[in-house]
Formats: sequence, C-alpha cells, structure tokens
Amino acid sequence: MSGHDHPLRPGESLRPVAEHARVVAALVSARPPERVRLADALGRACVHDVTAPIALPGFDNSAMDGYAVRATDVAAATDDEPVVLPVAADIPAGRTDELTLEPGTAHRIMTGAPMPDGADAVVQVEYTDGGTTTVAIRRAVDAGTSVRRAGSDIAAGDLALAAGTVLHAPQIGLLSALGVAEVDVPPRLHVVVLSTGSELVAAGQPLLHGQIHESNGAMLCAAVTAAGARASAMHFVPDDVDEFRAHLDGVVDSDDPPDLVLTSGGVSAGAYEVVKDALARDEVEFVKVAMQPGMPQGCGRYSSSSGRSVPIVTLPGNPVSAQVSFEIFVRPPLRDAMGLSRDRRRATAVLTDDLRSPPGKRQFRRGVVEPADGGGLQVHPIGPPSSHHLRYLASANALVDIPAEASDVARGTAVEVLLLDD
Repeated sequence: MSGHDHPLRPGESLRPVAEHARVVAALVSARPPERVRLADALGRACVHDVTAPIALPGFDNSAMDGYAVRATDVAAATDDEPVVLPVAADIPAGRTDELTLEPGTAHRIMTGAPMPDGADAVVQVEYTDGGTTTVAIRRAVDAGTSVRRAGSDIAAGDLALAAGTVLHAPQIGLLSALGVAEVDVPPRLHVVVLSTGSELVAAGQPLLHGQIHESNGAMLCAAVTAAGARASAMHFVPDDVDEFRAHLDGVVDSDDPPDLVLTSGGVSAGAYEVVKDALARDEVEFVKVAMQPGMPQGCGRYSSSSGRSVPIVTLPGNPVSAQVSFEIFVRPPLRDAMGLSRDRRRATAVLTDDLRSPPGKRQFRRGVVEPADGGGLQVHPIGPPSSHHLRYLASANALVDIPAEASDVARGTAVEVLLLDD
C-alpha cells in the first residue's frame, strides 16, 4: 500500500491540483432522478419545485386549550366580574363535523381543533374556571386571539420547497404535513471502494510480522457515505494483476454496477503497484499532482471483460493521502452529481505556528481551527506533514491550504482553511 511522494524523473512535470480536480469531476455524472418515499429522502435534494397541494393550516383552528367564543360576548369580562356562558359543545382535536357557535354561548375546544362557525377568538382555559356545563370567563379577548387562520403558514399553490433544497427533518416534516408522500430526488451514486495490498488484514484479526490492519476501506466508505452516496466495500484485493481485474470485473458486471470505483494503493512508483499494472490496458492515466500529501494519482475509465465501462479514481495508499485526496478530488463532484452543495466551508484563519511547505506543491496540513481571542479564527497546525500520521488527521477539524508558491509561512499569517465539519 505504497504512497510516498517520489522524486520527479528528468523532464517530468506535476499536474496542478485544480486541473486534476477538473479531470476527476468530468468522470462523475448525475443519473436520472427517481421518486422515493419521504422516509428514503433524508439528506437528498429536491429535483423540482414542490408547490403546496393544500393550505396549512387547512382550517381555522385553536392555538390553545380553552373556549371558543365571540369576542363581543366576553368584552366585559374581568376577574371581579366574570362573564358566565353555557358550554354548548366540546371540540377535541380530530372532530370532523362542522359546528356553529350561537351568540351568548361557548364551546370548550382543544389545541388544534377546528373553530366553529361564528367563533372569532379563544379564551385560554387558565383565564376561566374550566367549567363543562357553564364557564366563568375572567378575561376579555380581542377577535383573532389564539386562532390559527387557514393558510397562515402556507397557502395552497404557494412554493413549499425550491428545487435543489436538501431534505432534512424540517423539510420532510413540511412535505408530510402537506400530504406529499413521495418526492423526486437524484439517486445516491453507488461507489465501490477497493483496497489493495497483500499486507492487509481486517481489523479484529491477528497480525503477522509485516502485516497491517486495513484502514483505507473503512475510512473511504465512511467518507463516501458522509458525502451522501452509497458505498460498497471490496476486501481485500491482493497484489496480483489477474486477481485484481477478476475482482473488478465481478463488481462492474454485477446487477448493481457502480457509478464510480474508488481504489487506494498501488499507484506509486514501486515494483508492486498492482493498480497501475492492472489498469495499463484501460483508459486510465496515472499522474503526479503538485500536492502534499497525495502526489501519485490516477483516474479514467475501466472496461470489464464484457465491455461495460465505469469511471475509476485511484488514490494513493497512505491513509492521510487517501483521505485528503478524497476531500479535494472526489467529494465535490460526488455531491454535485447528487444535487447537493459542496458544503465544505472555507474560511480564513491566522496561523499560530510557522509552517514550511515544499516549493511548487500545494500543501494540505492538518489543523485545529478555533475562535481567536481578538475575534475571527485561528488555526493550530498539528502533526508533521507525512502521509502516514493518521492520528493527527483524526484530531483535526480543518485542512490548512498552503498555496504551491508558498514555502515558508510565518506565524500570524492569514491562511485559507477547509473546514471538516460534517
């Protein structure tokens, strides 16, 4: 699972980060929308505007437990001289017959219950004696008091949700209240995550000398899921070209083919780079990108033995390189293709320590962003820049984005940070 940044050969150049991001983005395509139940729509985006098929509320209803009245009938009510009215009806929430309030009477009414015709206000139960046959009302109310008018939240035909709105709990609640049971959304893209390396052993299994627990698959599947897509893990492909292609063919030609294959490892300059060797006959290019960590990268299209072609992005094998590469190159186009915002916020923060960055490479350093004493944000770089220090990535809430033209960045410099707050 090699992933070190190897020196350039004579005449070899580095691809800029922004250029490689464009190449990867061009491989990831949206699929036609699908109609799903609201229960399956969480975290997904509306494809179309949704207009309200009904009004909310659908009828005038009580905002309080109390008594529906005509405001003029209780205009003289005080604590010392309450107005006493006969209680002509009980109206619990859910009562469906239509009632009329006669002058000089009251209806006991519960929160959410429909207002009777003729009533124009509700007196809260706290301002009465709570009677069921007659009620003594000790406070006057104005017309409209504690009444929710039909359509006061949204009128029928109004725009409820604009196309592109991501459906979280409040949006799903609104659609459900409007009686909308299904919604058109982009499908969750299916990403198959494949880790290579004969040295890999599943977590929980004992290690022999020279073996390591596989981490990239679990990490990248989690990253794919957090991005809103659907991840499938393929464990583990040994360093054998024929086995690698056979495993990949099985996935690509399955009844649930991926929209994207994501590999980690086997793309550097060593002698056992199975991904690079296995994909040599396909439309996949392997390049060195002007970044640290994550210089060795690959992307293109893989064609199975049956002729089915899928996009493939090959990430370096060192875990920090793999995860940073996912954040920079894979997550944004994945979310774009699913109608989701890129959602990683960028901010400016002041460095608390000096940094050195390799000339000509855009460096992404792990950092912890927090409020500065004088206002704004500050960022503490944590850990060395090496791509195997996974614990510092696990402790970071940001990546410090150091431009390729910078080599020495002094404490107190304002820098751009990519906030890793899901």
